[in-house]
Amino acid sequence: MYDLPNNALVNFIFPNNEEVWWSLMIVIYPYLTGLIAGAFVVSALYHVLNLEQFKPVANFALIAAFCFGLFAGMPLLVHLAQPQRAYEIFVTPHLTSAMSVFGYVYSGYMILLTIEIWLIYRKHFIQKANDTTGIQRRIWRLLTLGVTTYHPDSAQLDHKFARLLAAIGIPWAVLLHGYVGFIFGSVKAISWWATALQPIIFLSSAVVSGIAILILMYTFIHWRRRVSPDYSMIKKLAVILWAAFLFDWGLEMLELAHVWYQDAHEWTVIMPLILGPLYGSYIWGQIIFLSAVPVILLGYAVFYAGNGRGMLFLVNVGSFLLLTQVLFMRFNVVIGGQLISKSARGFVDFHWDFFGKEGLLVTIMLLAAPFITYYAISRFLPIFPNDEKDQS
Repeated sequence: MYDLPNNALVNFIFPNNEEVWWSLMIVIYPYLTGLIAGAFVVSALYHVLNLEQFKPVANFALIAAFCFGLFAGMPLLVHLAQPQRAYEIFVTPHLTSAMSVFGYVYSGYMILLTIEIWLIYRKHFIQKANDTTGIQRRIWRLLTLGVTTYHPDSAQLDHKFARLLAAIGIPWAVLLHGYVGFIFGSVKAISWWATALQPIIFLSSAVVSGIAILILMYTFIHWRRRVSPDYSMIKKLAVILWAAFLFDWGLEMLELAHVWYQDAHEWTVIMPLILGPLYGSYIWGQIIFLSAVPVILLGYAVFYAGNGRGMLFLVNVGSFLLLTQVLFMRFNVVIGGQLISKSARGFVDFHWDFFGKEGLLVTIMLLAAPFITYYAISRFLPIFPNDEKDQS
């Protein structure tokens, strides 16, 4: 039981409100789309803004965004009772449906991302088509679309088109993940979701998670290769990550403070939620430990730790905590919002499942799939500046 004004009942749940229907698949769906948007923003630092210090991770961030994008829609397909009908979202457009429009936003963004990657690596495809034989030559030639000559003018033209697509991709990435927040924020029936800040919070947290995962992946890859990472670039990314999270954390606190200050009906529902079922995951997890600790670690790494292994260690620990913080945020929003009974006088219990269709095992497999795909792609494409020499 939780105290509410006027001794209101808080233990009544309607019979059709006994379980959480949007479970872990709908948690990792916005989580993966956030990684796409955040990673693409990092690639745009060089491809659009032409900041040379981020050139070593520009193509890496682009490929990572592509890998996350390939599996961003999979959680929705797993969640659907009839996934074989998913194609109907494209053949029967419905402009008043948020999910229907999102299908075009997501697919259009993936097409743009694919074309940009093809333009950047077209020279590599042509070289491989000319240097290999047999079935490999046929595959590489297919990727060149039959064009096996490459001139300096071609390189300039490809660079211009790739930069144009990257520039278009920035607002598209903003739309991609801001739209996910819009879907949740437009659900008026759930007080925990219905806020105009929801799209902005989802977008800012997407940038945080995208930068954090790139730092972790970059460090791990260079550690595995026994190659020294670019400490200066890592520190610059840490500055952006620290500033982005301060903005994101500020928005989250502003949203909570706004509902508290209004002290309307929504607060009478939300207050028992965050002091009850979500007390551990929201207050201690998302707000305190996974937010305050990385802010301190990254702040120290940025301003006092210099450029070395100590700084790299602090940045990676902070990045891991922020990556976890965003995952907690997605869980608290998606699952937490559904814990509020439709009667607004009780809470639904969320039951963890491991082997089910939407259990922990499937969740782990879907989260691991983009990294496996990245490893496969990295066997064939020169992702980092020195990879071209290693593959020649």
